Amino acid sequence: MSRWKQIVLGFVVVVVAAAAWARFYPGAPEVLAHWGMDWTHGATAKETAAGSRQSGRRGVQIATIVASPAASAVINDRLRAIGTGRANASVTVNPYSSGRLAELLVESGSHVDKGRIIATLDSETEIISQDRAKLALQDAQSKLDRVKSLRASNAATPVAVADAEVVLAGAKLALQDAELALQRRSVLAPISGTVGILPISAGNYVTNQSAIATLDDRSSILVDFQVPERFAAAVKVGAQLTATPIANPSNAYTGTVSAIDNHIDEKSRTLLVKAKIANPADSLRAGMSFSITMKFHGETYPAVSPLAILWGSDGAYVWQVEGGKARRVPVRIIQRNTETVLIDAEIDSGDMVVTEGTQSVSEGGEVRIAGQDQRAANTAEGS
Repeated sequence: MSRWKQIVLGFVVVVVAAAAWARFYPGAPEVLAHWGMDWTHGATAKETAAGSRQSGRRGVQIATIVASPAASAVINDRLRAIGTGRANASVTVNPYSSGRLAELLVESGSHVDKGRIIATLDSETEIISQDRAKLALQDAQSKLDRVKSLRASNAATPVAVADAEVVLAGAKLALQDAELALQRRSVLAPISGTVGILPISAGNYVTNQSAIATLDDRSSILVDFQVPERFAAAVKVGAQLTATPIANPSNAYTGTVSAIDNHIDEKSRTLLVKAKIANPADSLRAGMSFSITMKFHGETYPAVSPLAILWGSDGAYVWQVEGGKARRVPVRIIQRNTETVLIDAEIDSGDMVVTEGTQSVSEGGEVRIAGQDQRAANTAEGS
């Protein structure tokens, strides 16, 4: 076959295919009209009108479709962030004064209660000072008793009694000071918690700057994380969240927001938030990284089946059944879920939306919902 015959044959095939598409494809007239080819839309409309007059004589063809009512759903806005955990309370224990560390009474990893003695310093000097203060107190008490006896027989003046009382009060204060100095030679646990690795051993000389031990209260874990500023108004103290250890993603913990910073960081445009996670099994440690998830309820939108969403040259749309006729409604997809799609459209909850048989639907065409007649008949029989 010569080349010009092949070209003519190919042209004929293309023209026939285009004409068939314009004639039989449901959305072809709208697409061609959008392209400025109104003559095609008019020809198709004339053919459709002629077909309608002819079908009017034989009976109007009504498309049978499957439809489901639109529901309403709330869009879920989700926040994800990475946070760092730390103990509910962490204290580095230092002695009040200098001296030789006489004894360590705890071991690394042990749990201690608040007020327990964890270490002692040499205290010979303080014991001597306490004994001296006790003797001074006894002497002051004896002198006061003698002066009071003399005062009873008018052998001592009221001034002498007052002076003896002042000496006694000073002796009592001196004894309290000596007892406090002796008490402070014992290092107490300021909080209940777990002892970390001991950085020092007995026999070393320490000062009030030396760290004897570190205590971590891990009854709960605090997680610090940064929140983008668009969530700043939505995060509230007491709001629930889910914290998943990055090193062990199979375990998830429920926590609450315990504190929110009072300003947004200008450099990162984030807000510092602190969450508290219960740790009854003591499985979490300070310094662990967590994946934080928070959910926020947003606005309410119509929800339809994913099968109802169709796409045209001007975007997504659905077919709504209204008064037994189909109406094309443009939509904007807001969120895709497992079973529904949230859309922004002129559709109310309860409106019937076509989910199957969309290829037989046209704008303004009459439709019949499959099974609707049978349900109506069943309802009539039941009544």
